[in-house]
Amino acid sequence: MAAKDEQLAEAAINAALGDLPDWKYQEGLVTVYKTSTAADALALIAAIGQLAEEQHHHPDLEWRYNRVFLRYVSHDAGGQVTNRDIAAAAAVSEAAAGLGATAQPERYPASQSGLNQ
Repeated sequence: MAAKDEQLAEAAINAALGDLPDWKYQEGLVTVYKTSTAADALALIAAIGQLAEEQHHHPDLEWRYNRVFLRYVSHDAGGQVTNRDIAAAAAVSEAAAGLGATAQPERYPASQSGLNQ
């Protein structure tokens, strides 16, 4: 479990994003992956699920046909970004690349409520 003192400052998050081109910061680490088909999106979701179980760290995730929307924060650290989120995002990026998914972080909705529309 993360502690509040493990929360990353904005400067540290921005530095980490230099190594995470698939992601952006928006109330957490967020991205959208586009796949060729819905089946490929489900394969990506399965890979993310496997990583989440191995890491004991699960993203907020939504699936829409051939797009997978992801958000990482550490809920046990007050909903802030920690090093666990950085590591999880890096692992997901690697898995997505291996499955041929294309990152589209700019397609992540401007607000959390946008995911439910």
